[in-house]
Amino acid sequence: MKARILLFSAAVLIVSALAWSGASALDAASAANGKPEAAIDLATEAGAKLVKGQWRYSDTKIIEVDFRGPGPDKQPTGAPIKTYDYTPHAGGADFDDSKWEPIGATTLDQRRATGRICFNWYRIKLTIPERIGDYDPTGSTVVFETALDDYAEVWVDGELSRYLGQMGGTVVGGWNAPNRVVIGREVKPGQQIQLAVFGMNGPISNPPTNFIWMRYARLEFFKTTTRGPIAITPSEVNVEVIRNDSTIDSIVGPNPKIFKLAEGFKFTEGPIWVPDGKYLLFSDPNSNIIYKYTPNGNEPGRLEVFRTPSGYSGADIAEYGQPGSNGLTLDPQGRLTINQHGNHRVVRLEKDGGETVLADKFEGNRLNSPNDLVYRSDGTLYFTDPPFGLPKFFDDPRKELLFSGVFSIYNGKLQVISKDFTGPNGIAFSPDEKYLYVGDWDEKKKVVMRYEAKPDGTLTNGKLFFDMTSAPGEDALDGIKVDQAGNLYVSGPGGLWVISPEGKHLGTIVAPKHPHNMAWGDEDGKTLYLCARSGLYRMRLGIAGTRPTLKAE
Repeated sequence: MKARILLFSAAVLIVSALAWSGASALDAASAANGKPEAAIDLATEAGAKLVKGQWRYSDTKIIEVDFRGPGPDKQPTGAPIKTYDYTPHAGGADFDDSKWEPIGATTLDQRRATGRICFNWYRIKLTIPERIGDYDPTGSTVVFETALDDYAEVWVDGELSRYLGQMGGTVVGGWNAPNRVVIGREVKPGQQIQLAVFGMNGPISNPPTNFIWMRYARLEFFKTTTRGPIAITPSEVNVEVIRNDSTIDSIVGPNPKIFKLAEGFKFTEGPIWVPDGKYLLFSDPNSNIIYKYTPNGNEPGRLEVFRTPSGYSGADIAEYGQPGSNGLTLDPQGRLTINQHGNHRVVRLEKDGGETVLADKFEGNRLNSPNDLVYRSDGTLYFTDPPFGLPKFFDDPRKELLFSGVFSIYNGKLQVISKDFTGPNGIAFSPDEKYLYVGDWDEKKKVVMRYEAKPDGTLTNGKLFFDMTSAPGEDALDGIKVDQAGNLYVSGPGGLWVISPEGKHLGTIVAPKHPHNMAWGDEDGKTLYLCARSGLYRMRLGIAGTRPTLKAE
């Protein structure tokens, strides 16, 4: 059989000449076009084998479900009604398709589904190969292109990203038109990418007497011309809200939306909104960079490097997975305060550009790797200090402290205020500052503790506030934020948990990528900016958040 794994051929050239849709899983401006350096035909067994992929297939069923009609707010808040949905919802990256029918790559053009009004799914998990012929794909931009008879949508790593006016790319581009999507930039061999293609028979208003089939499917590899992360047109992505209590309705609303703002980071963390400049700062500890993002309405925001190196510049930096900064916040004077992993310290940036070390040692021993932090309105600083920023975590020879502590700096004095945690992580105050909440990144003890905060910066009367240990999911607890009603937003297993001040689980916000930390932003404080793995997102909520108290100069 003639191999259809191509470095380049006339066939690829013909299809590459098709109109570029302008949509991508990242950003249209970064979308590769023209002659690829290499290509893989996923409609061949050789191509599927090269990416270690197995196509899997499922029909869908149209089902009747409960819903609500439009209310005065033009949202689904009116009278109860019946409507239609389909099953399965299989776009998620972690959707279990193991029981689906495996289909051969050469059978993608077989007619499938039930005909007339029908929909279906094709899924494949790709692994970037070491080589494609003589080509090394390291650092490449990868494009997935397919065309279905008659329409298709493409989910990339559990996300269906789309913006107003988009035609093609991840969404329908036209009658039997190709979907062309950038699915990875600066990729590495061994990197896995989950694709889910949703097929639709059409025209829907005049159901055809035929079926759904995939005309072709391929990957194209291009040299990456734009290095590093990019800001994109704010693009709506899929979101699910698990509603356990009606109170959650006033928080997320009946029609919640999450928008992706920027993509291509190694790992996003520790955001803080700077009200004076109306911009967001956040860390990429893996890249040793603090980024600055300035929103621009419905247009792409401005993304800039704010500070690098952000947390470490030692000779052994190559040994670190996360040498850079993590948590960021503002003190009452509006000065940026930074937790630095590699430097084992907490620093403050002065108005003149200087840097003041606030804490680096406790009783002569270096701190582990300060993680998250929060100021009380009187200027007392509280921060967590697990060893997660060290190359070997708890077993790292650089670790000098025998515990993972919660610390405070009160009147210039560093003091340990809790040793109750294996991996103290997220930290936040209640709106009245009576209570301090601390989360534990411990797979065997996924808990939020609540303490009464004493005037001298110490804690008392620590109690278990909420326990997620039995919840499914690999993630333990990460960032914590609190709104003005006292509700907690906790990065926990499976999503962003919303917990009432009484300790009741109101619901969980499930985003396409897991949010690890958050910050309240925009003028009214009702936008929650989400640092979620490789991306930056935002979500409008119904209650404003608690933000650093800034004193007027």
